[in-house]
Amino acid sequence: MTRTWEGPSARERQEVLRRTKTVAIVGASDNPSRASYFVATYLLSTSPYELWFVNPRATEILGRPVYPSLADVPGTPDVVDVFRRPSDLPEVLDETLAAGARTLWLQLGLWDEDVARRAQDAGLEVVMDRCLKIEHARFAGGLHWAGFDTGVITSRRTRGLPTA
Repeated sequence: MTRTWEGPSARERQEVLRRTKTVAIVGASDNPSRASYFVATYLLSTSPYELWFVNPRATEILGRPVYPSLADVPGTPDVVDVFRRPSDLPEVLDETLAAGARTLWLQLGLWDEDVARRAQDAGLEVVMDRCLKIEHARFAGGLHWAGFDTGVITSRRTRGLPTA
């Protein structure tokens, strides 16, 4: 399937993350092997974001309360970070719009151009098929040691950015 929707640039994603104060993780899991758990652990330890976990089947994750839906979180999330099945995305968009969030962020592997266009038409910023943790670490400099943001994978550590 050809992708026709164009998401925000790296600079625009960085700006989204820079102004974000609150993140609701929809599909948060208490299972340490799940990506949402790993992302939550990372964000709790390295970011200033206030996190709200959303999952109708959990009551506590990482010692924090879990809310059954976006309608139940204690405030308006700036970013709704989604870890749900693709078929759930239209419903998650409806809940995101009702919650008054500014950004709908669909994690790696989630791509729905109809949902993206509908969200943008309603005034939301949309990021698809990107990991909030990876993007945060990328812009905060946390991926330098692994070489992911440099395009160079090496076991040799360098000081500063590699030169061309």
